[in-house]
Amino acid sequence: MNTHNTVESGSMGRVAYARIAPNEDLVLGVEKLCLAEGFRNAFVRGALGSLVDACLSTRSGAFLQISGPAVEIVSIAGEVRAQPDGSLRAALTGVVADTDGAVYGGPFIAGANPVCMTFEVTLEEWLPAEKPQAA
Repeated sequence: MNTHNTVESGSMGRVAYARIAPNEDLVLGVEKLCLAEGFRNAFVRGALGSLVDACLSTRSGAFLQISGPAVEIVSIAGEVRAQPDGSLRAALTGVVADTDGAVYGGPFIAGANPVCMTFEVTLEEWLPAEKPQAA
């Protein structure tokens, strides 16, 4: 198995407490919040809310659709990273529970996880250290 590990130096910056509106996508909403706050890189530090329906990725690369209404997010973690083209990309993973109490986990698929009522999220800015210039 080939793994690639990277250690990045930096420091934590500002903290934003924000709300994602109903029917807005969870992943895209986090990216939009970072853009609004001027965060180029950030960590999701906490969240509270539910989704209309949830869509998670599986290990095989398939999608797992969890039907609501009101699929509860039990836990969530992730980060937002600036891309070479200047855009932002959020990678969020979580655990959700359906209306019968069944629990599922995995990465959230961007564009397929609409917020139910509102979704509260705490974002912490990550400020990577400047890389030394080659001489």
